[in-house]
Amino acid sequence: MSGMAAPAAQGVAPAVPSLSEAQKAAIGGKIWHNECAGTVEGLTTWNAGEEFPSLGIGHFIWYPAGKKGRFNETWPQFVAFAKQRGLALPAVAVAAASPWSSKAEFEKAFKGRQMTGLRTWLAAQVGVQTEFILARSRSALPRILAAAAAGDRARIERNYHKLGASSNGTYALIDYVNFKGEGILASERYKGEGWGLLQVLAGMREVIGGEAAAAEFSASAKRVLTRRIANSPPERGEKRWLKGWCNRCDTYAKPL
Repeated sequence: MSGMAAPAAQGVAPAVPSLSEAQKAAIGGKIWHNECAGTVEGLTTWNAGEEFPSLGIGHFIWYPAGKKGRFNETWPQFVAFAKQRGLALPAVAVAAASPWSSKAEFEKAFKGRQMTGLRTWLAAQVGVQTEFILARSRSALPRILAAAAAGDRARIERNYHKLGASSNGTYALIDYVNFKGEGILASERYKGEGWGLLQVLAGMREVIGGEAAAAEFSASAKRVLTRRIANSPPERGEKRWLKGWCNRCDTYAKPL
């Protein structure tokens, strides 16, 4: 995808195979369901215990002014991508920082014209949001390999391409990067351990490929996320999310 995909490292094959329009639409719909239960209202969300709103089918993170958390801020990246595609965005979408500084302020504005207009725009632009998520996935592998321990790189690349051989494995790669990131940022760690795509691929047990690879990716993701919750600060209360996270990972082992 133009403007987002990083050049592949030498010897690294294209990360995700080309997808048909029908497959892209199916993946976008599943991500919308995963993040927002497929609802328009879910396109603008501020989860309890978080310091930021999450917008769009991918729940792209947008920090308020003066705040910067441990998680990768993806809303400004999406805005830049949409602008590059020539799309006109609502004025609120292009602000330098989230105009809502707290969950209470966000909820007060939820039914207002500004946020209603933003949701309407997002619901009409599922395609470009899906393209952005695909672009993030396509550019992930070279960065993951560069960040991985030398002894893990061959296994990570091998597992990545095993997954890319099936439609649900391809969906798993695309969705997980959007869901929990690449796993390369030092800030996205609890007790020194990450929970992104790097850690899931590195933690997969040996399988032949195809559907078995997708099933093992699902199992590895659940192990990684269970470890994240065990390592997380108790005051964040992340255990309440485990069931939903595991349900999402279960979809990786099912046909697209």
